[in-house]
Order: sequence, then structure tokens, then C-alpha cells
Amino acid sequence: MEIVRGTTHAIRHCAFVTLLLLITVTHSFYLPGVAPQDFAKGDLLNVKVNKLTSIKTQLPYSYYSLPYCKPEKIMDSAENLGEVLRGDRIENSPYVIKMREPRMCNIVCRITLNAKQAKEFKERIDDEYLVNMILDNLPLVVPYKRSDIDLLVYQHGFHVGLRGQYTGSKEEKYFIHNHLTFTVKFHKDEQTAAARIVGFEVKPFSVKHEYEGNWDDKTQLTTCNPHSKRTVTSSDSPQEIEDKKEIIFTYDVEFEESEVKWASRWDTYLLMADDQIHWFSIVNSLMVVLFLSGMVAMIMLRTLYRDISNYNQLETQEQAQEETGWKLVHGDVFRPPTNSDLLCVYVGSGVQFFGMVLVMMIFAALGFLSPSNRGGLMTAMLLLWVFMGLFAGYSSARLYKMFKGTEWKKITLRTAFTFPGIVFAIFFVLNALIWGEKSSGAVPFGTMFALVFLWFCISVPLVFVGSYFGFKKPAIEDPVKTNKIPRQIPEQAWYMTPVFSILIGGILPFGAVFIELFFILTSIWLHQFYYIFGFLFLVFNILIVTCAEIAIVLCYFQLCSEDYLWWWRSYLTSGSSALYLFLYAAFYFFTKLNITNPISGILYFGYMLIASYAFFVLSGTIGFYACFWFTRLIYSSLKID
Repeated sequence: MEIVRGTTHAIRHCAFVTLLLLITVTHSFYLPGVAPQDFAKGDLLNVKVNKLTSIKTQLPYSYYSLPYCKPEKIMDSAENLGEVLRGDRIENSPYVIKMREPRMCNIVCRITLNAKQAKEFKERIDDEYLVNMILDNLPLVVPYKRSDIDLLVYQHGFHVGLRGQYTGSKEEKYFIHNHLTFTVKFHKDEQTAAARIVGFEVKPFSVKHEYEGNWDDKTQLTTCNPHSKRTVTSSDSPQEIEDKKEIIFTYDVEFEESEVKWASRWDTYLLMADDQIHWFSIVNSLMVVLFLSGMVAMIMLRTLYRDISNYNQLETQEQAQEETGWKLVHGDVFRPPTNSDLLCVYVGSGVQFFGMVLVMMIFAALGFLSPSNRGGLMTAMLLLWVFMGLFAGYSSARLYKMFKGTEWKKITLRTAFTFPGIVFAIFFVLNALIWGEKSSGAVPFGTMFALVFLWFCISVPLVFVGSYFGFKKPAIEDPVKTNKIPRQIPEQAWYMTPVFSILIGGILPFGAVFIELFFILTSIWLHQFYYIFGFLFLVFNILIVTCAEIAIVLCYFQLCSEDYLWWWRSYLTSGSSALYLFLYAAFYFFTKLNITNPISGILYFGYMLIASYAFFVLSGTIGFYACFWFTRLIYSSLKID
């Protein structure tokens, strides 16, 4: 009872901070399609700047890490936990846009580069960094025509600059995009004069601006002047980046009425033209998996029905002894495995992860976690993980009690700290590397404290509460008695050895998800939106079925060859699909990504190691519970004196 009193005291002690944290986390949460904003003519539109991103380095930087024009006071937008973890740094900008008031050749500022600033710009251009901006929660896009398909596609953000050569010269120069032509698309309300923003596009240009006389507030540019009808339409005389070079930043604003309604404004952003969902190949893959699942289920039902019927019809003890296969090991099949404590811990962690994924998928499929709610997915994952600690404690304690364990507090602590501890250790090392690169992707100390707080003050007490109730319940009774002396396991055929059967078992679950995995990796590492959560939910269900069925089939074959050590084997059989996931991630890295920075490579493999470890725990737990249910079912059907 003293542990429960301690837990209650800890919860009471953390309650106030928890409330504050949850208020902060949910501060910027809204449901897409629920919060449209109307703008009258002349209303000020807040253009915000976000991080600089690159698919070559995967290291985000804040916009003002480069010497761009700054507003009088830089203000951070309120960010949720997920946005901070993603490396988003949303700040105000010096760009002034008023609703339905076009502006030409607006001067933002004039800067003279020093050697250090010129070097920074050149490095970002070499790494193909993109500048991201936001208007009314819509990301800035650059529209361009694809050459292979007659379709307008969108690039998220515009390049910092470009490399090129002057005509007749072989020397490569760096040029900056210093003139932006914004196009704000709006949908006008028929009844009122108000309008809603449905698109935010830009065309970037590099222009070496010129002016007459000395520079002051009233200086007129000769290269871009609305009075003399001179506008920027090309980058024919580009602005070079060199030490002591003067750069003038300018912008135009155009407004375009659109037929697209506010509720459909994200549709163009979510068109994955470069990676069109190959419906045929995915459906084909699902059909193969379903066909295999049907065959597996049919074989199991026929074989088991025949086996149990035959066994129950045997009349004499002699006949029973002549029977070979899974019936002979009934006295050993429920013997607790070696390292049973660790198995309880991993099953508990798997239940926690499964609960998090299931609830998150349902919310995402219902549209609660769409891309318009930046950071919502990450925030939801963290909060769900924390609250699912209740089920982790309960399931690990139930299993532990079945194995005749008595020290439930010890097993609870291990459940609360083993899986999250390993993940946090890897994450901490990766974060230190990002910090060393001065990237905005590094998680600040305050957020790190919030993560540790969520873990220690909410997740750990919940694991204890779940464990307390799980251990209080009566122990799960075995359907058959376990013999005092363990039976000797006969020598196994090469294809029934643990390593071979475990490696074979992971292929089918991986096959069920690997096409979908391609799109998930593309969205994460190539910075595209992932939004087909309904389809992902279907794939997740197929993963559950395949993990369960492959584990049951291989467990049945194992028991038939009189090997009763199925506890760990069932977990590792379906869990081995995580090994294939990591190997596929390595294949994806070398074939699809253009990462050259060693730190970025370490980050990629570090994060994919965390993902594979989580997938191992998830798929392993599904396989374990399937075999647990299966063995109890078949052995409870036998008549044993």
C-alpha cells in the first residue's frame, strides 16, 4: 500500500505543473475546417516566416539565422510541443500585405554583406535550403509545371538562391533570391464583402537592383518602379553574393480571386504529384496479404480440427503415447520462460505502444490531425503514449503474476523505464549532435524538461496504478497442469531452428506495410505532407492480422516438433519484421536520399533505429498475444486426465 500512497503523493505534487503544461500543449490546437478567418478589403495580413529546410542535410535552421531583413521586433508565435520537436520556429516578418491591395516594388531593406554573411548564404545555397513562410496557416508554395506530366505541382518554400555562370564564363557564382512576387488567392463571399484566403504562392527572382543618387527612405529603384511601369519578371541581371556586395530586398503582392472554397484549400497542397499514390500496386499488395491470410486461416482450422478430434477419440494410454506432435508437450507448454521478467516488460511496453498507435490512427482518420494542424500529430503521440502507461502496467503485472512473480513493484519500474529510457537515450545523443550544428531542430532545455516531466510525473505513476490493479486481480490459470520435470526437446530440423524461423516470420508482416512505408519515409525525409490516414489505418489492421497469423502458424509448427519454448519465440517471430524495416530504411537512404553530411546520416539512422525498435515492440506484442490466445485455446480443448 505504501507504493500507492507514494504514487498519490507524486501525482498531487505534479498536478499544478501538469495543468500548466497541458494548457501550453493544447494552446494552438484547432480542428481543420472549424476556424476560418474573414478578411475585409484593407485588412492587414500577417506573413510569418518558418524554418529553413533542406532534404540534403535534414537540419532545419531558423529564418533569421541568415542575415535577412528583420522587423522592428522579432516575435515568436505560440508553438505546441509537436512544433518545437519538429524544429518549427514561426516568427513575424517585415513583409506588409493588405487584403486585396496589390503592391509593386516594395522595398523591404538594404544590406551590405560581410565575408561571414556571404559564406553563410553560399553554404545554404550549396545545401539547397528552402525558405518557408506562412499566411493564414497556409504554407508558401512555388508552382511549377512538371515536364513529364502536364500538371501544375507545388514546391513547399522557395530556394535561398541558386548557383550559375555568366554567359561566356566558366566561373561558378552564387545568386540570391532577393525579389519575391507573392500571389494571394482568395475566395469572396457572395453576400458580404469579406474574403477568405485559399492560396499563398510565390515566384522568386534574383535581381541586381539599381538606384540613382544616395540611399535614403525616399529612394526610387530604376530596376523596379511601378510609376515607370518597370516590374521584375525575370532574373536576367541577377544579384551576386560576395563580400561587401549590397543587396536590396523587394517584393510584389498580387491578389487573385479563386473558385476554391476555404474548406478545400488544402487539396492542392496535398496533391503528391512527385509520388502519386500507386493505388494499383498497394491494392495488389493488400490482396496478396489477404490471400495468404485466408490460406493460413484455412490450414489452421482444418489441421487443428482434425488433430483435436483424433486426440479426443483415443481410448487407451498406449495410443496417446504413440501420438506425436503438439499434444505431447501439454505438460511443459505453460512452463514460465527464461527471463520471464523481461518478457513481461516488453509485452507491457508493446501494449502501451499499440494503444497509442490505435487511438492516434482513429483520430487521424477522422481528420483531427491533418497537416493544417502543425505539430498536432507529434503532440497527440506524446500525450497518448503517456496516458497509455496505465495499460502497460496492467498487462505486464497480469503476465508477471501468471509466471508466479511476487515483486510487482520491481517489474513496474522496469516497465516504466526500459523502453522509454532506451528511446530517450538515443534521442538525447541525436539532440546533442543537432545542438552542435546550431540547428533549430535541437530541442530546447525547457521542452526537454517538459518531456521528462510527462514521463516521470504522469506516465510512471500511471504505470504503477495500472500495475497495482493488474496484480490485485486473480492470476490467469493455465488450461493444463505443468509437469515438475521439464521434458527433453528432440533435435530440431534446420528449418525449425530459432534463428531461421524467427527471420522467416518477419517477412510477411513487413511485406504488408513496406509500400506504405515508402510514402511515410518520403513524407518525413523529403518534407512532403502525409495525409491518407484512412488508408494507413487499413494497412495497420492488415499488419495486425499478418503478425498474429504468422506467429500462430510458426508456433504451431514449433509445438508439432515437440519444442515447447514458444514464449520468446512468438514475440521475436513477428518482431523480426523490425529488422527488415531497418534494412529497408538503409536501402531508402542510399537510393532515394541525397544526404552527404555525416551528421545528417547519423541522424537518419538514429531516428530510423528508434522507429524500428518501436515497430519491434509493437509487432512482437501482437505476435505474442496471438500465440498466447492460440495455445490456451488448443490446450483447453484437450481431454487430459
